Parts: sequence; C-alpha cells; structure tokens
Amino acid sequence: MAGSTATIAPPARVTVWYDGACPLCLREMALMRRLDRRGAIRFVDAQAGRDCPLDAQTLLARFHAQEPGGPLVSGAAAFAAMWRAIPVLRPFGLLAQLPPLRWLLDRCYLAFLRIRPWLQRRVPPPRP
Repeated sequence: MAGSTATIAPPARVTVWYDGACPLCLREMALMRRLDRRGAIRFVDAQAGRDCPLDAQTLLARFHAQEPGGPLVSGAAAFAAMWRAIPVLRPFGLLAQLPPLRWLLDRCYLAFLRIRPWLQRRVPPPRP
C-alpha cells in the first residue's frame, strides 16, 4: 500500500519463559518489557502452558530462554540471552558469556533459587 506508515515489528531475538504466578518474576518481567523498547523479546508465561518446549514443572523450576536457532538455556545463561536483546543491558549479557563470570552468575542464581520461595511470599504483585 503506497504511502503507508505502518511498520512491521522485527522478529523476537529471544524467547523467555517465566513464572506468571510469581510476584517477583512478574516485577522483573515488567521491568524487562519496559526496557525492551524494540520488541526483541517474546515473553511467555510458563504457567499458561502454551508455546512451551518443556513440561511446566521443568520450566517453572528455573528461568529459561532461547535465541533463534540456538539451544534452550536456563539460569544465568537465560538471563544473559535476555540481556543481550536489550541495548542498555547488552554489555552485561556479553560479559556474562565469559566462563568465569558465567560460573559466578550460575552460583548466584542457584543461591537465589533457594531463597526464591521466601522472597515470593514477601514481594507484592506488580500493579497493573
């Protein structure tokens, strides 16, 4: 159509699966959505059970992400993939690929997973 000003959104650079019943996760994904001004991330609520590559229990146990054509990753690697899709966070995502830093971030994520249930009970859900 000549003279059309409609734009087509670029395809997502990464898909992330998050726990939509977790107030902490909802707050974090709300922040990532605000930072993702280019629409480079496809956010999928693993609680909804649609478009999930793994069973819900596995997806809900850890944060998962997948870049187009890449493997499904979880934990710190998934956060790094998401960060690389957001220009302001991209340097952190690139640094997180370095083996010593990736090892440290994985250990921090595992520690977080142990206190996540406690935190979930204390964090109110985000406002709509």
